[in-house]
Amino acid sequence: MTSALLLGCIADDFTGATDLANNLVRSGMRVMQINGLPAENLAAETDAVVIALKSRTIPAQEAVSQSLAALAWLRKQGAQQIYFKYCSTFDSTPAGNIGQVTEALMDALGTDFTIATPAFPDNGRTVFKGHLFVGDVLLQESGMQNHPLTPMKDANLVRVLQAQCKRKVGLVDYRTVNAGSDAIKQRIAALREQGVGIAVVDAVSNEDLMRLGKALKSMPLVTAGSGVAIGLPPNHGLAPSSQTSTLPTAQGYQAIVSGSCSLATNRQVANFIAAGFPSMVIDPQCIARGEDVATEALAWAKPLLAKGPVLMYSTAQSNVLKSIQSELGAEAAGAMVEDALARIARGLVQSGVRQLIVAGGETSGACVQALNVKQMQIGPQIDPGVPWCHAHSDAADNAGLHLTLKSGNFGTDDFFTKAFKVLE
Repeated sequence: MTSALLLGCIADDFTGATDLANNLVRSGMRVMQINGLPAENLAAETDAVVIALKSRTIPAQEAVSQSLAALAWLRKQGAQQIYFKYCSTFDSTPAGNIGQVTEALMDALGTDFTIATPAFPDNGRTVFKGHLFVGDVLLQESGMQNHPLTPMKDANLVRVLQAQCKRKVGLVDYRTVNAGSDAIKQRIAALREQGVGIAVVDAVSNEDLMRLGKALKSMPLVTAGSGVAIGLPPNHGLAPSSQTSTLPTAQGYQAIVSGSCSLATNRQVANFIAAGFPSMVIDPQCIARGEDVATEALAWAKPLLAKGPVLMYSTAQSNVLKSIQSELGAEAAGAMVEDALARIARGLVQSGVRQLIVAGGETSGACVQALNVKQMQIGPQIDPGVPWCHAHSDAADNAGLHLTLKSGNFGTDDFFTKAFKVLE
């Protein structure tokens, strides 16, 4: 393998970073994930680096600043191609941050064109005629229309992205993608002549992503969900290998911390409880009243850890959540819950948990920061887009910690129980 850094990636949240790293590892790349902006130069030899930022829902100007800092570091390490990764449900609002970050990266790289597609068919995310489908329904019918921070009410990605961009947004439709990589390159050339700067790309299968990946070989900047990642390693002669996902043997107690209110995670919580495992709900209203719910949760969990996995989760009906948000503000309410769950995660690891699942993108970012996890080795996939990782944390006295950061919308209903079996 070459010692050059083939791919430098910037992810706008922590679960998205592991999702992307997972697809790259499965496709044959050696991958290092760095949580937060790196302070030192790259020391280990690797094919790809994924920098995980917590920039999806912060003000657009801050997201741009952090992304440009990540880009500068990656270019200093010699990255040959840059990949801006966002969620497969295109989580964003008219205020940002996908379009604004994309254009800032384009300006910094001096490129006049890039593509955009959140397609990830393995997880039911497909793009057809520029419209994003989640399973069999349009984005705004998938539950994402009720997202507390980034409600998605329009499946037309060209329209959504154009509202955030100064450059003209176009489309590479399915017929072109189906015709192959040469047809894609020809369509890109035509769009550039028409003054288009960013093109949404249709994809409904992994074969589409492989054709697209081949066409992107010389593109300085790629923006996408994690799906396109499967088509990039072959551009460098890399092929899938089980050796790229080997992790140390798992030890210690098992626990789950969930801050996601997504439909998929709600089903996973219900499945775990129905299986007879102990669980405790973390009530946002109690947190808002100033109760020390983290200390209470840890006191509940500690005597149970030796018997098997435990779950602590925060969820609320939409009317309750909106009431808290109206009182405190959406960002403050979210940060309040994330802080409590992060304290719980750190306390669990200090109590001997060495196999930890965290559900929810914002929650994952808060927990990783609380655990002071700087780098992660990417391991085996549990479900599409969700791998086990191995890291070191000062909360574990720098002992090894197996960690899974699950996007709220990902995973089968039995994900929580199945995940621990993968490590066996």
